[in-house]
Amino acid sequence: MIEMSNGWGGRVLRASAVLFSVGFLLAGCGAGQESAKNSSEAAAGGQDGGNNVVNVYNWGEYIDPEVIDLFQEETGIKVVYDMFETNEEMYPVIEAGGVVYDAVCPSDYMVEKMIQNGLLQEPDMSKIPNLKEIGKEFMELSALFDPGNRYAIPYTMGTVGIIYNEGMLDEMGVPYPTKWADLWDERLEGEILMQDSVRDAFMVALKKDGHSMNTTDDKELDMARDELIRQKPLVQAYVIDQVRDKMIGGEAAVGVIYSGEILYIQEAVADTDMRISYVVPEEGTNLWVDCWVIPKNAKNKENAEKWIDFLCRPDIAKMNFDYITYTTPNTGAMELLDPEYRENEAVFPDMEKVLEKGEVYHYLGAEDDAKYNDRWKTVKMN
Repeated sequence: MIEMSNGWGGRVLRASAVLFSVGFLLAGCGAGQESAKNSSEAAAGGQDGGNNVVNVYNWGEYIDPEVIDLFQEETGIKVVYDMFETNEEMYPVIEAGGVVYDAVCPSDYMVEKMIQNGLLQEPDMSKIPNLKEIGKEFMELSALFDPGNRYAIPYTMGTVGIIYNEGMLDEMGVPYPTKWADLWDERLEGEILMQDSVRDAFMVALKKDGHSMNTTDDKELDMARDELIRQKPLVQAYVIDQVRDKMIGGEAAVGVIYSGEILYIQEAVADTDMRISYVVPEEGTNLWVDCWVIPKNAKNKENAEKWIDFLCRPDIAKMNFDYITYTTPNTGAMELLDPEYRENEAVFPDMEKVLEKGEVYHYLGAEDDAKYNDRWKTVKMN
């Protein structure tokens, strides 16, 4: 029996919008009581005293529930599974250490923060033989926030781009977008969906003007703030998961979205006359990577390594791709996918091309984070 808890929230920073499976929904029922139960088990190292358990902390809807069942059946290791909605919700739990987890799935910049603050331990890579299935380019991308690939094993990755309704733009006489600057086209008034996320919103404005999305330069940040304020009258809404729903409903012509959403959206409109497309803007974008790591205080390190190795197995990685539709860095799993998926550049982009101008988010520190947050408040208040 899979034990899951802590709500069903989608990926707020990655806007996970995968379809609920009935089995997963049932597994999450009674979230309040189950969360307390699972968290207390994790704090104690699991019901089996830490000998035959792995305590996992992952995003909501970010694994095929059948994968957990298979792991338990094949290894005999019980999975105590908790979920979080954002990196910022996860981090203080790990930092406080009151609830102890063995395997956690943070994003790139949060991995960097956890490394800097001494919250992680190095896995024994010899006990993760399926690590060889992770593509070289993805390991190189991960090394940008985990130098030497010492702590983190890539799980999923993606880009941030522009989704657009071809038919609506045709009717408006507006060319299909190819760059971030197109989101400042006055003909799109009331038709633009922007991400309600400080780093993602500023990324759009910064990359539009040729700046790094990790800049801490006050002048560049002021320029980005002013550009977002100038764009605001054109914006229908600042949203997160609702980008998907509004695009499916034909409520907006364009939006900023995470690449993992595109398969879900295209399949949702497959029986309609809608033509929904996705583009990585030519100025460059955010490349994000979510990884498995082992906290410093983990009580079941070997079981965590078995868990990570299992998830790196090609057939298992394919199961997860089929369920969550986010890009898998697993080369073996890619070979198992239908060509229509492998050839979809929204899901599997040309890494050499997107790396040319793409960046990963870096942890900037409290002082520089405040620079973004203060300016974002000004944007939202105007």
